[in-house]
Amino acid sequence: MSTVEVLDEKANGGPSMEIEEVVSVRDHEAFAAKHIPDLGLDVKDFQVFTWNLKNWNRLEKKLTSPEFECGGHNWRILLFPFGNSNAPPNDTVSVYLDYAEPKRSPEGWHACAQFALVISNIHDPTVYTVSHAQHRFIAEESDWGFTRFSELRKLFNKQEGHSRATIEDDSADVTVYVRVLEDPTGVLWHNFVNYDSKKETGHVGLKNQGATCYMNSLLQSLYCTRYFEGYAVYQIPTEDDSPTESVALALQRVFYHLQNSDQPVGTTELTKSFGWKSLDSFLQHDVQEFNRVLQDKLESKMKATEGAIAKLFVGKMKSYIKCVNVDYESSRIEEFNDIQLNVKGMKNLHESFKDYVAVEMLDGENKYAAEGFGLQDAKKGIIFESFPPVLHLQLKRFEYDMQRDAMVKVNDRHEFPFEIDLGEFLDASADRSQPWVYKLHGVLVHSGDLHGGHYFALIKPDRETRWLKFDDDRVTPVTDKEVLEDNYGGEAQGLAAVQRNQVRALKRFTNAYMLVYIRESAMDDILAPFTEEDTPAHLKRRLDEERLQMEAKKREREEQHLFLTAKVITDDTFSRHEGFDLATFDEKNWPPSELPSFRVLKQETYSTFKTRVAQHFGYPENQVRLWVLVNRQNKTVRPDTPIPENEPTLTVEVIRNNMAARQNDLRLYLDIIPDPSKPDPPAQSIMVFLKHFDTSKQSLLGAGKVYMLRSAKVSEVTHVINERMRWTPGTPLKLYEEIKPGMIELMKPKLSFAQSEIQDGDVICFQVDMSEKEVESQGLYSNPIQFYDFLQNRVMVVFRPKFEEVDHDHPEFSLVLSKKQNYETMSTKTGEYLRHDPIKLRFTTTHASNGVPKSILKRSLNQSIAEIMAPNYINPTTTVILYEKLDVSIVELETKRSLKVIWTGIHNKEEATHPFLLPKTSMVNDLAENIAKHVTLTAGGTQKIRVFEISKDGKTQKEFTGTEMIGNIPEPVELYAEVCDSWFSIGLLSTNATLLCRRYPEKNSKPTTWTRS
Repeated sequence: MSTVEVLDEKANGGPSMEIEEVVSVRDHEAFAAKHIPDLGLDVKDFQVFTWNLKNWNRLEKKLTSPEFECGGHNWRILLFPFGNSNAPPNDTVSVYLDYAEPKRSPEGWHACAQFALVISNIHDPTVYTVSHAQHRFIAEESDWGFTRFSELRKLFNKQEGHSRATIEDDSADVTVYVRVLEDPTGVLWHNFVNYDSKKETGHVGLKNQGATCYMNSLLQSLYCTRYFEGYAVYQIPTEDDSPTESVALALQRVFYHLQNSDQPVGTTELTKSFGWKSLDSFLQHDVQEFNRVLQDKLESKMKATEGAIAKLFVGKMKSYIKCVNVDYESSRIEEFNDIQLNVKGMKNLHESFKDYVAVEMLDGENKYAAEGFGLQDAKKGIIFESFPPVLHLQLKRFEYDMQRDAMVKVNDRHEFPFEIDLGEFLDASADRSQPWVYKLHGVLVHSGDLHGGHYFALIKPDRETRWLKFDDDRVTPVTDKEVLEDNYGGEAQGLAAVQRNQVRALKRFTNAYMLVYIRESAMDDILAPFTEEDTPAHLKRRLDEERLQMEAKKREREEQHLFLTAKVITDDTFSRHEGFDLATFDEKNWPPSELPSFRVLKQETYSTFKTRVAQHFGYPENQVRLWVLVNRQNKTVRPDTPIPENEPTLTVEVIRNNMAARQNDLRLYLDIIPDPSKPDPPAQSIMVFLKHFDTSKQSLLGAGKVYMLRSAKVSEVTHVINERMRWTPGTPLKLYEEIKPGMIELMKPKLSFAQSEIQDGDVICFQVDMSEKEVESQGLYSNPIQFYDFLQNRVMVVFRPKFEEVDHDHPEFSLVLSKKQNYETMSTKTGEYLRHDPIKLRFTTTHASNGVPKSILKRSLNQSIAEIMAPNYINPTTTVILYEKLDVSIVELETKRSLKVIWTGIHNKEEATHPFLLPKTSMVNDLAENIAKHVTLTAGGTQKIRVFEISKDGKTQKEFTGTEMIGNIPEPVELYAEVCDSWFSIGLLSTNATLLCRRYPEKNSKPTTWTRS
């Protein structure tokens, strides 16, 4: 009897189990069959090595066995007799298979091996403990095994059902079974760390935006159809197009990057060109419909190459009814872009084609009314007139189950070949000058079920290239078995029972849903290599320019540590600054100051930098003096000290470190000396900045600087101000010191500047002294203290329409408000701007991080703007509030729920907006009835609308029965509706709600696929 234990989470073995059959470790064939699963992979070599160990309790803590060879590689056993983990000493045994010579092996080496490690009784080899695993051995992972192979006490003691202990007489055999496997693709069990798709396959993948894997698989298929890329797509004129508005240009750019990039390519421009928003990129669309819309958009842009797409993808079929007993036939020839074939009940592709063209007899009570012949027995069917060079076959893996009243996925086994002759399915009159033999070019695969899954593509880019798997951003080689057998569907084939049980669930739901075949006689033309010269010159030029810009930005980022930014305040920027200090440096505060900035090497000398600054502003160097701004303890930023002129070799970095150590950048004030021939201001003078508060204009702007003696009276500065402002001498002024945000104090004119504690860089604000009557006649704020309070609390609020409407007069606008103002003031000012009754405006707050609707604001006259805004720990530069222009007052609306449905057509483009105002006590059925009045439902459909809610991650859905009360639906929420009919449209509902409307397929029509990556 033997015990099998798999105790290490690092290995891929199964759970512990008991083996009833007596199997000897020395019976290699039987032992391997019992303990090493058959994965159905080709075996390169198989070896067994046994290592006899005595005096176990006296062994060293770490041992390695003699080396042995298997599969062209040297191996050995790595043993820790008393454990190699954090477990207590002498608690466990750790044992590994070790690649013996990783450092001497060539760069990039690897070996794929299945192995079983066994400790057995030296006298009775049927008493053993075993664990098995599989691993890709590489330089970074050259040993693999089991840290907790077995508890040591279990090895030294008899276990239940065993006649003796595994380690007996302090001795045991340690055996390793190694099966080295062939790796024809080079990626077997690859961890894909540092994997380079371009280097390994010559191709790169596409980035997944959330649920765009279905699109990525189709795009890769179209890209590898080189005739489509070069002759059809690249020849479309797009010189004057924008990539986010032109599908043709966006696709050209994607194809160009797939051809020339070394990294995965993004598709955001392409989805935007379809008119999709971010939500659409997280919802699965149907591949067939997407392909048709894509081709329609490209065909509409073609001029010189009109018909190129049809020539490639469009075939013809004839639907006919032919009488049996009279000479009468009714037929109609139609074009097709793809063929939808049944999977259920069909063994393979050939049977599906036979089913497609199967003849239906019209006889008995179902006779055909032939014109001029009356009721006749007849044959009804379809026959192909021609197949296109590139044939798209849609396998009907999704269908409507009438019994379940739901969509289901068909996972039945359905085989398809590398080559198929379609001649037998053509009309007798078809051109047969060339064989109608088709070669498999691509397999588009869906892995998952109806409600979730993933798409990828298997493509053979040309006759000589091996098959490749395009799985979003990764491209890997695959075997023929992975192309065919693994994607037929049904149960796993050809594996041992134990292994089949492990993979059954995965295999069942991974199968082909679309096949691409190319006519063999046309393959050389369709897959002809595409060269750089074939790329449109304007496209190459535009993308090369973008590449150079990106490379420049990348270099700038890489070299950023060598540079710092110097921002320079000038008298001109100060004169336009309205706020605290000399400029606004914190981007969180509004409005940020736009200051001249210089990117400076940290090792650049001050003299060189000063020359640059002087030249930039157009002053001689001897007129320029630069002051360093520092962060004061009271949270102000003020000029503190001029940079010394007697050390010209001083570097910019040293200046920053010595004079403004707490700053990442260097902030400077440019002091212009009017006449360098005159002496500098006296040593006891200070540089003071002036600001003018204009009561009539309600503005507070910089008015330059002055040098004043510390001993001078504060009142003396009024003479300088009146002269500078060209006011009448003796004009009475009030002076205020800007101490810090929230602290503005009236100054005492009789005190000296020293007594007032004024120093270099301080700010004095002045206003004309006015009588109380004059003050009352002025605007909102009569003095700087009030106005500074407004500045401290002002906020830019962006008002955006909640629902985008084409005929909207005011798509977006901004208002500057105070946080202390209330809801009523905000509503009034918004109404004035929109020329709309404020009582008929409704507002919705948004999340500060992404602008997504948050909650509807209740009308509250006492609620302040600060309370409406985001919490204090989030300090956005602007606040976004959504507004709705209503036809009723928000007081009345409190008893109703406002809904808007945006109806979009088959191309997923917005067509119309339908607003609803329903009582909160109404039901979801009432909503459905209102929707039905505004949309056109097909006469043959069920005329029913199903409303349901999809979770934010898109993985689950909750269906409404119709009896739910509208007022009980939480806000915001995403709702969806399905109209029971053939494929149709998608719409968007907002309550802050989203409603997607589409139709159920009728019986035997193509199923709608709504799954996610």
